[in-house]
Amino acid sequence: MASGEEDGAVEEKETNNKKRRTKSAIATAWLTFYNIAMTAGWLVLAVTMIRFYLQKGTHKGLYKSIARTLKFFQTFALLEVGHCAIGIVRTSVIVTGVQVCSRIFMVWFITSSIRQVQNQESVILFLVVWTITEITRYSFYTFNLLNHLPYFIKWARYNMFIVMYPLGVIGELMTIYAALPYVRRSGMYSLRLPNTYNVSFDYYYFLIIVMLSYIPLFPQLYFHMLRQRRRVLHGEIIVEKDE
Repeated sequence: MASGEEDGAVEEKETNNKKRRTKSAIATAWLTFYNIAMTAGWLVLAVTMIRFYLQKGTHKGLYKSIARTLKFFQTFALLEVGHCAIGIVRTSVIVTGVQVCSRIFMVWFITSSIRQVQNQESVILFLVVWTITEITRYSFYTFNLLNHLPYFIKWARYNMFIVMYPLGVIGELMTIYAALPYVRRSGMYSLRLPNTYNVSFDYYYFLIIVMLSYIPLFPQLYFHMLRQRRRVLHGEIIVEKDE
């Protein structure tokens, strides 16, 4: 009787192990596909931007030429929050959510919504930073998932952000600042009293709050990356399937 129970327990354990391996294989396959697709998407953006500048000799009109592709791939990155939430990626949902949603906000509610800022140099600054960063990041995840990670990609992933991250933040903040006069004059996305809902919302002051939120958030995210850098480059064990 005891032997039968033990055999049943062993069989159940083997079944559970097979299920876990299957789930792991499916998760790895999906993450590999996702990261390849995102690498390709940002490469397309890079090529499009370079080609535009070589043909036109100016950055004016560049954002409009890539807006549709940028909005698609940046919005698609919301899946990364889901990856963290369901546990197939071992990264904080909050950290990933802040990073992804701040990018989506910049694309949809600032640059695409306020045409007057699209030709600002600050827009080109954060676009170039985003593109370089994302090509590096997604190619890093792709090669790592395939267990063939070139050292130069690993080096770039954990060193380039030291300069790129602050430059990207500067570009984003300058763009929001440039948008403030247009937002104030137009009253866009604002809700004035009296109204049916008896609620007031001023997008102009909301953007100021967003700018101020960079003060506590930027150091936290930046030092998070510095900690990751120390763990990886100093040889400590780290799971690199994170977003």
